[in-house]
Amino acid sequence: MIQAMDDHFLLKYRELLDAEDAAFDELEHACEEGDRSHFDEEVTVWQDTVARKLAFLHNAGIEVTLPV
Repeated sequence: MIQAMDDHFLLKYRELLDAEDAAFDELEHACEEGDRSHFDEEVTVWQDTVARKLAFLHNAGIEVTLPV
């Protein structure tokens, strides 16, 4: 069952999107700098933010399927 998409839901989802965007920016900078250890750290942070976003959607009853 899909949770109602009220203002609280949208605010939380926006926060998760912003966190993902910020994490990706840091990942991009680490890539541009050519710093492998920093890049590896930022990949982990970015993956964690994506996982949190997907878990939030899953808990709200929204399943995200990946194209094959």
